[in-house]
Amino acid sequence: MIWHKGEVRELQTAQISDLCRRKLLNYADSFQELARSYDREFEPEQGSRETLLMERRLWENGQIISGHLTEMAKIMTEAACEVLEFSPMEGRKKRMLVQALAEEGIHVEGPCYLPREDGRKALVLTMSTQRNAKVSAEDAADMISVLMDRRFAPSASSPYMVETVPQSFILEEEAGFLVLTGFSRAVKETETVSGDNYTVLEAEKGRVTVMLSDGTGSGEKADRESGKVLDLMEKMLEAGYGTDTAINMVNTALFAAGEDDNHPTLDICDIDLYTGNCELRKVGGAVTFLKRPEEVERLITGNLPLGVFQQVEIQPVCKMLQDGDYLIMVSDGVVDAFGGENDAELMLDAVAGVQDSNPGEIADRLLRIAIRAGGGRIRDDMTVGVIGIWET
Repeated sequence: MIWHKGEVRELQTAQISDLCRRKLLNYADSFQELARSYDREFEPEQGSRETLLMERRLWENGQIISGHLTEMAKIMTEAACEVLEFSPMEGRKKRMLVQALAEEGIHVEGPCYLPREDGRKALVLTMSTQRNAKVSAEDAADMISVLMDRRFAPSASSPYMVETVPQSFILEEEAGFLVLTGFSRAVKETETVSGDNYTVLEAEKGRVTVMLSDGTGSGEKADRESGKVLDLMEKMLEAGYGTDTAINMVNTALFAAGEDDNHPTLDICDIDLYTGNCELRKVGGAVTFLKRPEEVERLITGNLPLGVFQQVEIQPVCKMLQDGDYLIMVSDGVVDAFGGENDAELMLDAVAGVQDSNPGEIADRLLRIAIRAGGGRIRDDMTVGVIGIWET
């Protein structure tokens, strides 16, 4: 790591060494050159229909490989050129912080600020304890919040405990919104395992991502399919891929596999806890409901499940969430239980009639309503996920 000191307001930067940067850029150039070798128009030769289909499939797989290599080259280039800006903490405030935490048995080194969006600042520092003592990162953040007169919380990647071994911590300014989630599931009556899976990710910069996937059919195979989709999405998002890029890479992997009975759905709800902005993406997913005190709105986008086409056209639905809003995500088994052409309208009425405030209780109640609407039968896997958002 190379450190550079600026001339304005003691702004400093950090970036990887020249050697590492050159290596990453060389790798990126190699991947980009390899991608270009696959980048050509489809030129079918004379032959039988089976031969043409085979050539087409090989060309499509080459385009998939080219797209993935290009994305890898892009990420390597961004990593090589990334510059981290920070500013040291003011001398008086730094001394006050170090001394106050020392009295609590916590040793602090190198506190500084990381600029964030919208004028926010994160606090970066190294902390350790004395005499084998341990302090939770949240308790340490609470102490620092009092001293700084600004509410901080440990980032998702920071260690949970302050221990005798010095560790680096990132304390983010507390977001303006708090999210709680609750899920309720029912397994198809002829199966022992649900083909629906879900996950909740807390990102580094005040974002929460909720994902729901419904595997094709039901049972263990559907469970593996939907679980694999969510595992891949988690890994890609944590590695820094954009949401749309990650979706398309998972989609093309399923498309290349060419399995006619492997087309899971994918619902993604991405919430910015600082602004309350929500982006909803659906790839074959069922309807989502936005429940507010005075109204319930259906949020739906029409497209096919993963792996049907080589590329997925994603049109996010954007909503600015408010204090007390609830987002209800469901698998198609829940909506289908209401039956008929107006199943989504019937479920909208059910959502509007729920008066509970706890997301878990809302999910349980809606699932019971859906089962009753289906005559007590569970003909398909059912999953209800509820996301509640409140101002802090």
